[in-house]
Amino acid sequence: MKVALYGQVFSQDILGPVTELLDELGRHRCQVAVEVEFARALDPHLGGFPSFSLQKGLDPSFDLLVSFGGDGTILRAITYVRDMGIPVVGVNTGRLGFLSTCQKEQVRQMVREFVSGNYRLVERSLVTASLDGRPPGGEILNFALNEVTVSRKDTTSMITVETFLNGEYLTSYWADGLIVATPTGSTGYSLSCGGPVMMPTARSLVITPIAPHNLNARPLVISDDTEIRLRVSGREPQHLLSLDSRITAVDNETEIWVRRAGFSVKMLEFASESFLKTIRNKLLWGEDRRN
Repeated sequence: MKVALYGQVFSQDILGPVTELLDELGRHRCQVAVEVEFARALDPHLGGFPSFSLQKGLDPSFDLLVSFGGDGTILRAITYVRDMGIPVVGVNTGRLGFLSTCQKEQVRQMVREFVSGNYRLVERSLVTASLDGRPPGGEILNFALNEVTVSRKDTTSMITVETFLNGEYLTSYWADGLIVATPTGSTGYSLSCGGPVMMPTARSLVITPIAPHNLNARPLVISDDTEIRLRVSGREPQHLLSLDSRITAVDNETEIWVRRAGFSVKMLEFASESFLKTIRNKLLWGEDRRN
């Protein structure tokens, strides 16, 4: 079995869980490769490992990628996995952890359950963006697991976002920006802006305005086979376009097309975990101080 290991930040707090994970993988005779920057941080403590980067080292022969960090680390990890079909699991060393559902104290159990097949794969849909027919910043990273967002740049003034669905005019949002979120992203930025929570397997997207001035503008859930076209205008000549955490500046009046990506990401979910259990625990649903 081949396992890839990824992390953005190394600290003494995660040295113990990483050591346990590598020891358990060794017990099951797994081959391990570590992302090149993370490997440099680990080398003084745990010795050398084969490494991989965005450009090379990972291929579809890998059985699993383990991400050490929070949900932001998972968003970076999928840029390595892309369309290879490698399942991803997150070990949560951050805060909320909607995606990183394995706790750092459970890494040995996680490996044992994976080896025994006691898990399920949940397909997570992604979205892509194109600018007048061309991908922003290159084709290789033109996808987002959480959301595509347009927002204001270098100004305190609001922007106007003309929005079309399958060629039909929807409305013009007068706001700080607009989010197009996947079901996975519905528990992220969209949620903080008043958007609904969606089940990860829902075949939908949600359009959520950011601090809209037209107060009757509300989040809208649409089918994920809808083609969304956006055109931004405002006082500044440019605005920002972000795909998860990757941001670029775009000229106003550029047409931005947002569509469902042609591939999905496989997230590992163990029998002891579920999305419903996660939102109960993370969002404190059902908690009442009177009980």
